[in-house]
Amino acid sequence: MKDWLKPAQRLGTLPPYVFARLDELKLRAKAQGLDLIDLGMGNPDGATPAPVVESAIAAIQDTRNHGYPPFEGTSNFRRAITDWYYRRYNVKLDSEGEALPLIGSKEGLTHLALAFIDPGDLVLVPSPAYPAHFRGPLIAGAEIYELILKPENDWVIDLDSIPEDIARRAKVLYFNYPSNPTAAIAPRKLFEDIVAFAQKYQILLVHDLCYAELAFDGYQPTSLLEIPGGKDIGVEFHTLSKTYNMAGWRVGFVVGNRHVIQGLRTLKTNLDYGIFSAIQTAAETALNLPESYLEAVRFRYRERRDFLIDGLAKLGWSIPKTYATMYLWVPCPPGMTSTDFALDVLQRTGIVLTPGSAFGKGGEGYVRISLIADCDRLGEALNRLKQAGIRYQ
Repeated sequence: MKDWLKPAQRLGTLPPYVFARLDELKLRAKAQGLDLIDLGMGNPDGATPAPVVESAIAAIQDTRNHGYPPFEGTSNFRRAITDWYYRRYNVKLDSEGEALPLIGSKEGLTHLALAFIDPGDLVLVPSPAYPAHFRGPLIAGAEIYELILKPENDWVIDLDSIPEDIARRAKVLYFNYPSNPTAAIAPRKLFEDIVAFAQKYQILLVHDLCYAELAFDGYQPTSLLEIPGGKDIGVEFHTLSKTYNMAGWRVGFVVGNRHVIQGLRTLKTNLDYGIFSAIQTAAETALNLPESYLEAVRFRYRERRDFLIDGLAKLGWSIPKTYATMYLWVPCPPGMTSTDFALDVLQRTGIVLTPGSAFGKGGEGYVRISLIADCDRLGEALNRLKQAGIRYQ
């Protein structure tokens, strides 16, 4: 390639994006006539709730929504966000400076890195983690220190394992509970310890709480902003993609420290024009849906969790019961890498799984299964695994 056509060096720091590779393999498998059961991406099945769609249609027909939206989002959506936070966590937020709508949380997480990380800054990122948690900092030129999570510690961050010199150099810590991909949950004590750790070493906290509503069996996720001092040193990200089946709508938000949010807003004013106002109206409607809607969503994922855990047990897997998210974190058969196992399953059964290596070094040896199909389809997946002789041994 000619030098003047080469992309920027920052692209060379990024590992291959596994979901793009999976898309290639899925297209090839479909061309071969395979009936794919795609349990790879966290793309919820089913329709967006009817009241949300109806709200969007009405908003689209309102010509006042046909221009550029305010850079900081509409005041109505920002108030809906802060009102939701107060109902959900008893946390009071100022809608004028402590909440910012985003074009999905992935966009916000990545742009936050560009707004606050300089080349050479040290960033603490758990591994495994949602790819945007380390890809955003890599794009910004950060040095990544992976906090390797371990099954014997229930995939929870071990702050005591961070060397003193690393803690002193660190500028940002990303974390995510309930966790994608491991489905791990963390006790409130961990949040308290992380806030104390960040205060001691003057580290910006970035918490991804995208699975706050997908919690089961009485478990109540913790918000960073509930913790005394949390809002002083951190921000928290949400998306409407998972809970409200709005993945393609691209709408989320960040809340927390107003200075951090202002920095992100300043960057975004130079990169985008925000979310179409009609979608923000629809998102307001979603945040105000009755609790009965959320209970139905939780029931659906809990039912699928139980069904798949029981079915995998018959094939030799012992998967601990999860208390949140829409995923199962499943060990690969001994001797197989996560990529080899995922490709083997795809080629032999037409079932799409996500290799754990896509989520960082700490994800090797596992695959993530998304609970995005009904139990009939999950039953078909289990039957295909059985027929292909794929077991955990």
